[in-house]
Amino acid sequence: MALPPLVEPAAELTKEEVARYSRHLIIPDVGVPGQKRLKNAKVLVVGAGGLGSPALLYLAAAGVGTLGVIDFDVVDESNLQRQVIHGQSDVGKPKALSAKESIAEINPLVTVNLHQEQLTSENALEIFRPYDLILDGTDNFATRYLVNDAAVLLGKPYVWGSIFRFEGQVSVFWEDAPDGQGLNYRDLYPEPPPPGMVPSCAEGGVLGVLCASIGSIMVTEAIKLLTGIGETLLGRLMVYDALEMSYRTIRIRKDPESPKITELIDYEAFCGVVSDEAQAAAANSTITPQELKDKQDRGDNFVLVDVREPHEFEIVRIPGSVLIPKDRIISGEAFAELPQDRQIVLHCKSGARSAEALAVLHGAGFKDAVHVGGGVLAWARQIDQSLPTY
Repeated sequence: MALPPLVEPAAELTKEEVARYSRHLIIPDVGVPGQKRLKNAKVLVVGAGGLGSPALLYLAAAGVGTLGVIDFDVVDESNLQRQVIHGQSDVGKPKALSAKESIAEINPLVTVNLHQEQLTSENALEIFRPYDLILDGTDNFATRYLVNDAAVLLGKPYVWGSIFRFEGQVSVFWEDAPDGQGLNYRDLYPEPPPPGMVPSCAEGGVLGVLCASIGSIMVTEAIKLLTGIGETLLGRLMVYDALEMSYRTIRIRKDPESPKITELIDYEAFCGVVSDEAQAAAANSTITPQELKDKQDRGDNFVLVDVREPHEFEIVRIPGSVLIPKDRIISGEAFAELPQDRQIVLHCKSGARSAEALAVLHGAGFKDAVHVGGGVLAWARQIDQSLPTY
């Protein structure tokens, strides 16, 4: 059944607003009352990246009166393949500021609040509180659980989206939904996957246009929630496969064993962004890119192992490295290929996967193995700025 509208309508629409939103006004289910509700709505978008880009543009175009943007990152050239709210001239600019400027071009009638800071357990409730609805398009599990728990504690609904390669997912979560069928993200995913089990978009890639497909569905759900029209995805997970061009929905039910959320926690620790074993292994066995360069220049006797995936190795590599994907090290399959008489130096894109592989090698007896902190990204920043990033 349809849910009641989230917000009360604004007092009026100006003549300019009537002209701008005329194609909405002639839809019977939206009309003037629905457009007034959009005008009065306050929506926070977490992340101005792949999903946040189309979401912000279409929320602004739809006439949502106040948009919040939380993002502390800056625009990188590798973002432009999918983050369409940013352009070439925005490279190096804070994403939140770039998004605000693009929104102003789409609809100058929208008020934009910037939160140029990292979302944490300390600030999430304060940031979320003024908004009617949250849209979460982030790409890491720690932030997803944080968004969920903060929304639950404040009794707010939120639209969640996720993308990877050719697939996307969307749902609506609202623990305190008035129909009594409230759900939250933990009913779908009670616990995060083990560290390194699910690659991020940065590691596995994403078809750029998939962001538009999933982002537009997220905005559709937001409009339905704000105006009280249609059937929302509350209680359902929509799964999109771009290669098959198929959509399917899966029913989500309340998990009776899901613990009650009473406070915000340390989500980095909860999600095990890097396992305790990896942290312990890396504590005294991490070298900097400069130290790696010095070892190469001296001609030290070592083997440099890249633990990324083959497609990443094809894009960019540190000179002299050999490819042995992390999974082959974790499983022990690659042990026979590793030399016993030379030091092993591991690296990945940013240091997380190589730390996990390092812990396994230490446990297998390769005690002098080390890894490169910051991986290829740090090498490109500090040693060879000509290398492409991805």
